Amino acid sequence: MMPGATSNVGGRDDDGADDGVRIDMISGARMEGLTGMEKIRLILDGVRDGNIVILEEGLAPDEESKLIEVTMTEISPDDFTGIEIETYPKAEASNQSFLDKLMGRESTQKLTVIGPANRIETLHKDENLISTLVSRK
Repeated sequence: MMPGATSNVGGRDDDGADDGVRIDMISGARMEGLTGMEKIRLILDGVRDGNIVILEEGLAPDEESKLIEVTMTEISPDDFTGIEIETYPKAEASNQSFLDKLMGRESTQKLTVIGPANRIETLHKDENLISTLVSRK
């Protein structure tokens, strides 16, 4: 099981039969103690295994950029097609400082869904809803 995973919805049962899609929901507390690269590895290792990864709190903008950069270096047509990432911003984060708002710095207080590009398709996204279709492969 992926370190930090808190849920296994579907997944594989004891005889190895694939009966659904595994969703790893990772708490903000679990991510808090990790470096940027450790977060990226945790996410990419889960997605490469075909899992959907949901982060309770999003990545910082520089971490998200690095995630995309690392993903691009790991893409191979037969093995890994990349990631699909959607972020659902929480309502104005009350803990975001006035200076952060003034400087245009984005709060990381947001829900982020990351999955394999060949298994996840965003159908609709607005400020209140992300609707996603997840295929079994």
